[in-house]
Amino acid sequence: MQNFPAIYSPYAAGFTPSPFMAGLMLTLLPFLFIIVVWTIAIKGYALWHASRNSQKWWFIALLVINTLGILEVVYLIWFAPKGSNKLNSRVSHTPAQHSSPQA
Repeated sequence: MQNFPAIYSPYAAGFTPSPFMAGLMLTLLPFLFIIVVWTIAIKGYALWHASRNSQKWWFIALLVINTLGILEVVYLIWFAPKGSNKLNSRVSHTPAQHSSPQA
């Protein structure tokens, strides 16, 4: 393997990662985790809204395009139909039926 070019392996050329780079990667790891959790959560919420509102093209766009949640937030704020899903209302608004006989 003495004739094997060193360009194929960074370690053969004397490359060693610096302690600064190792520390930087450990520092950025929590931020990367937060970004991944945020993206999955907001994407799931936006996809749920798009599917509940039968918006096929929004569902496809939100599923395919990854923008760190920017497109999902734009959809939820400006393009999701308002009032079509009563998400915060857990109480049924049907009239109460009385079991007592009326005179």
